[in-house]
Amino acid sequence: MSYTLDRTIADADFEEVDARTRKALMDAGFGVLTEIDVKATMKKKLDKDIDDYRILGACNPGLAWEAIGQEPKVGAMLPCNVILRSVPGGVEVSAVDPRASMAAIDNDELKAVAAKVRDMLDQIVAQI
Repeated sequence: MSYTLDRTIADADFEEVDARTRKALMDAGFGVLTEIDVKATMKKKLDKDIDDYRILGACNPGLAWEAIGQEPKVGAMLPCNVILRSVPGGVEVSAVDPRASMAAIDNDELKAVAAKVRDMLDQIVAQI
């Protein structure tokens, strides 16, 4: 099982893909709770250079509420990370597949929520 939902966008630069990603997330009811500029962090902490790489921690509050209600410790697996990274030929967007990340938790109701979130993230990635 793959653990990410992926798409490479060739017709836009990194910042445009970032803006399109944030809009697609917002339109689907997700907010960006956290943002990590991996490129800047690696330069600052290790003096290493990498191509553009950003991690967005996305959350749909209603679905997070539902998941936490089913499994209180699931917050350790939240939010849903979406990464943007420069690759040859464009910018790759990869969203975590919640079914893969929740597979270790033996809770059928939670797996149903994870499937809903996965479908939403799959649509979001396709729309970017």
